[in-house]
Amino acid sequence: MPHSMFLEYAYLDNQMDADSLSFQVKITEKSGFSEETGIPDCMTLLPTGKSLSYARDEAELVIFSTVSDLFKKNNIVPKSIDILIIDSSMVSPTPSLSAMVVNKFIMRSNIMTFNLSGMGCSSGILSVSLAKDLLRVRRNSLAIIVSTELLNVNRYIGKDPSMLLTNCLFRTSGAAILLSSRDQDKRKAKYELQHLVRTNRAKDDQSYNCVFQDVDSEMKLWVSISKDTVKVAGDALKTNIGSICRKMRIQSRLCALLHARF
Repeated sequence: MPHSMFLEYAYLDNQMDADSLSFQVKITEKSGFSEETGIPDCMTLLPTGKSLSYARDEAELVIFSTVSDLFKKNNIVPKSIDILIIDSSMVSPTPSLSAMVVNKFIMRSNIMTFNLSGMGCSSGILSVSLAKDLLRVRRNSLAIIVSTELLNVNRYIGKDPSMLLTNCLFRTSGAAILLSSRDQDKRKAKYELQHLVRTNRAKDDQSYNCVFQDVDSEMKLWVSISKDTVKVAGDALKTNIGSICRKMRIQSRLCALLHARF
């Protein structure tokens, strides 16, 4: 969707004041988004459609097409999948998004399914970590991870700039990845997962509050992004880089030791 059309819908929706619209124009123009990015159809309605039903429609559009493409590209059938993990931070319906996929693609009754929510931008790597642990104990298995963020129910129509950021910084998107612990997939796999590092900084108040979902003074649902987010992310990245470097140094020392002995 072109930026001009996105902003036109926000203007015609007539639920925001001039300052809120002006702020969104400035952020959208500087966001770096392509004119080809999209938003859910329900957000082009006047007034904007905002409900769990619309969120489900958005989820089906993104997740079903992503998973279907993954099956086609890898020439596998749904019943061959042993583990399914879906992460969507802001939406956690019942039945779950993972149950929705199992129902759509008629997967096996003994498939292990997981639905991660509320984990923010780290949910993708958390899903990979979970899949890695499961595949380690379940040999000869296939796992699918689907990562997406559903925009509909968290569109903010108030006046607080920190809460308007999410309207401008997110677009409709989703990604799926296939992981395997089967020996026969070693040669055709694009990558091998060797190291994975997780850092949890929730004990720190600055980190805990940098992205926060609540209602504003007018009882409008929002997700606030604080100015500390970049600093918090940078600190976590430094810790992660240090951890993974230590892992790699230990591995290189072991290799050198084995080479010296044999």
